[in-house]
Amino acid sequence: MATDIHTHIVPAEFPAYAGRSGETAWPSTCAAGCGHRHVMIGGQVFRTVPTCTSVAEERLADMDRQGIDRQVLSPMPELLSYKFSPDDAQAMADVVNKAIGAMVAVAPERFAGLGMVPMQDPALAVTALRALMRDGRFRGVEIGTNIAGVPIGDARFTPFFGAAEELGASIFVHAFHPAGLERLVGPPVLGALAAFPTETALAISGLMTGGTLSRFTGLKIAFSHGGGAFASVLPRLQHGWQVLKPVRALIPEAPAQIARRLYYDTLVYDAPTLRHLVDVFGATQLMIGTDYPFEIQETDPLGALAATGLPPDVITLLREENAKRFLGI
Repeated sequence: MATDIHTHIVPAEFPAYAGRSGETAWPSTCAAGCGHRHVMIGGQVFRTVPTCTSVAEERLADMDRQGIDRQVLSPMPELLSYKFSPDDAQAMADVVNKAIGAMVAVAPERFAGLGMVPMQDPALAVTALRALMRDGRFRGVEIGTNIAGVPIGDARFTPFFGAAEELGASIFVHAFHPAGLERLVGPPVLGALAAFPTETALAISGLMTGGTLSRFTGLKIAFSHGGGAFASVLPRLQHGWQVLKPVRALIPEAPAQIARRLYYDTLVYDAPTLRHLVDVFGATQLMIGTDYPFEIQETDPLGALAATGLPPDVITLLREENAKRFLGI
């Protein structure tokens, strides 16, 4: 068995604007030819996606080719809609969660859902999370590394993380609108390649220094792209915690200890790097992630695991067992 915890969906169609605030960035889709669709935001093409983003049967065929038995479906991150009003974000969540739920219903033994909630209103997000977790097709939610620029380690999100721990909800944190884009020279795609890793490292660090990860030690939370640059940031945090009183005052336990409670996907495109993550975070904390079906996806996830030369028992953990524990399956 093998489980891919990092894949995305885009609904095949979006209803006409269903919110209340006159949101002009409400998305739509249109045919792009050759088995693709344009996702339109603000009247412009945001991304062109293959139809397998919304067609379960096409995904299942791709999974069979990759040797993947189960995919965890989450929204394309831009759909998280954190700049919308809370009401409009909830309306978008209803659309996206309905699409995810419908795909899971096609093959519930092969798909699991991570939905979305309006994080810009933490109280509404808690209500939405409770409703979502009553639906057996969902195991939790995907959230961004920041909520319209507010770090997820900010105290305002404490009720949400408390509810997630209470409900046993799985949280997948995806790099989102990263900081530092103005420092890059080149096309926008460089943001995903060079800024996502630092953005994720900042998010994990903020969850540590803000106290969230020490307050909710039973939280099931995973980070995209192998935790980004966090494996390199962690030794610096650990050293600072050991020698600097202000840092120790923020984090009640060793950062290295906290880091080994968190989950991370394997999407690092490099065998030595993945072996390093196993050393740093522990063999029980890594799970297959591919970013299916986007252009930078890992197309041979099982081959990427085999290339590490890790022992068979560790490969088994990364292939499925860690994901089952993360998802509560």
